[in-house]
Amino acid sequence: MLYLQDMVIVRPGVVTDEYENEKDDWGAGATRIPVSGVNVQPNGGSAEDTEDKQVVVTGWRLYTPRGMDIDLRETDRVEAWGTTMQVVGKVARWPAPGGGVHHVEADLREVA
Repeated sequence: MLYLQDMVIVRPGVVTDEYENEKDDWGAGATRIPVSGVNVQPNGGSAEDTEDKQVVVTGWRLYTPRGMDIDLRETDRVEAWGTTMQVVGKVARWPAPGGGVHHVEADLREVA
């Protein structure tokens, strides 16, 4: 019952600016990869920063079921429930006994 959530992995495209610098394209050039059967839970609560502007940062944790590997990278974003979250740090792919991936875990951060 835990792995019933859907999400979309958003991977940026690359565009070149007027100075020939490459930068991420999160708009029309981004690749969108739908994923079903995962679990995303709150992780670490929320923190509020009111020094410069009102910002709330919420931590989330992504889990896949046993035997499920997903094409998620630390440079990606994740969309779920109408919100966009950034992948924080490396994506953990836990090894299965005998080879392969047992499951995947990743920390996510939502900034609103």
